[in-house]
Amino acid sequence: MLKILFVCLFMSLIYASGSFAASDSNSNSWQSNADRPVMQDNLQYHIHCKSGDVHKYVLMPGDPDRVELIAREWDESRLIARHREYTTYSGKYSGVPISACSTGIGGPGASIAIEELAELGADTFIRVGTCGAIQENIKCGDLIICSGAVRHDGASDEYIEKAYPAIANHEVVLALIEACERLGKTYHVGISCSTSSFYTGQSRPGFKGYTQTFTENIIKDMQKAGVASFEMEAATIFTLAGIYNLRAGAVLLVAADRNKNQFIYSGSDDSIQAANLAVKILAEWDNLKAKGSKRFFYPGLIK
Repeated sequence: MLKILFVCLFMSLIYASGSFAASDSNSNSWQSNADRPVMQDNLQYHIHCKSGDVHKYVLMPGDPDRVELIAREWDESRLIARHREYTTYSGKYSGVPISACSTGIGGPGASIAIEELAELGADTFIRVGTCGAIQENIKCGDLIICSGAVRHDGASDEYIEKAYPAIANHEVVLALIEACERLGKTYHVGISCSTSSFYTGQSRPGFKGYTQTFTENIIKDMQKAGVASFEMEAATIFTLAGIYNLRAGAVLLVAADRNKNQFIYSGSDDSIQAANLAVKILAEWDNLKAKGSKRFFYPGLIK
């Protein structure tokens, strides 16, 4: 009798274990269109956010750890997801619904973030990052507000021919200028050069001093053209925003002075403060546009 009970118990455990395994497997399986994979409940494949998770205004640092620093300034915040290089928080800043999503390093990661965030309703993006300055009047610790970008990022080439410009939205640029003025930050407005390589692409030697003649001239060529800095994401973000009729801008902390061969990272507080305040300003301007039934912001709307 005890033997029969033992066998029955053993079989029931096997059955339960098998059922659990099948249930667990089914919970992780899903089907989607291969063109644009979307998981259950409209969960975006890479950023792991779904409808209602993100707001229209999104700050976009590269470093996932910087998202939490951004959210610390908000009235309220909550972690939405951590997946791959994408960490996303949502909350409110001065009463304005706001989100932040990291993109990792470079254009490909940034392009995925834009695609999936836009799919969820985001329409205004501010890149919050670091850069290397190449003009003599720009120092480490200054901020650069990007008005446009040279498209050496690589990723934007997969969307449109090179003749298409990577331009920041004028409202975002103005809001960032206004924010820096209110905060008393030292800032510059200019064009960045977005590269697909941190080393040779920005005229740094590669491993064991590797270089090419064309990489040795990049800084001089960009300086002559009035380019302010090197970074790696703005051109991708601006190009996709232009194509998709979204708004985008960028505020960058200068961590490297390429003229003095100096690297000083003083933390990202200044760029974070400017970007957060710019969102509040943009929200105020968007309300003015709505009240006046205007499509674009212009100074005359402020009375």
